Amino acid sequence: MQAVIMAAGEGTRMRPLTYKTSKVMLLVKGKPILEHILNFLPDEISEVILVVNYLSDQIKDYFKDEFGGRKIIYVFQKVLNGTGGAVHACKEHLKGRFLVLNGDDLHWKPDLERLCHEELAALAYEVEDPSKFGVLMTDEKGNLVGSIEKPRTSEYRLIATGAYVLNQKFFGYELVPIVKNEFGLPQTLAVMAKDYPVKILKANRWFPIGNPDDLKKAQVEIEKFLS
Repeated sequence: MQAVIMAAGEGTRMRPLTYKTSKVMLLVKGKPILEHILNFLPDEISEVILVVNYLSDQIKDYFKDEFGGRKIIYVFQKVLNGTGGAVHACKEHLKGRFLVLNGDDLHWKPDLERLCHEELAALAYEVEDPSKFGVLMTDEKGNLVGSIEKPRTSEYRLIATGAYVLNQKFFGYELVPIVKNEFGLPQTLAVMAKDYPVKILKANRWFPIGNPDDLKKAQVEIEKFLS
């Protein structure tokens, strides 16, 4: 199985740390964030497609064409047009089902293993206050029915963690714009869910690294993912 890891962004919320360093190359316990993500991949992942742009040479020089026994393919996302655009940039390299991950989120390996057993699915994390996140709305069967950004209500508390299993049918849907020149993966998946069931699985552990404070906390939080 293949995995797409999105690592193209400039990491503006992480500045000043990202002026000279790619966000995914910032260190957690002495290793780049991206190295931890690769180490947490399920064993069935044999090939990784890294979507790159900003300071991409740092990533290529470190991980080269193979890392941890997995082949690495680099796809340069010429226009930073969102998560949906990042997946579409990889289309020619992808076969069958594939895993998609953000390049700045820590996921627990057992959660990713459960995710990879599904045909179409997303990992979600339950929070008390979803107002700062993208929410995945589900039906009584636990399938995706919609996606809302930063809702004002707490009716739905399952937020997207940036981990998905997709298949080739995804490319048959027009990407959904979320802001100018940016297209969302979960929003497009929500449209697809009207035709094909998309399972929403609850993650047991998840830690997003979005800003310098998160990076400091990650130095401790990482221990929960290594156990």
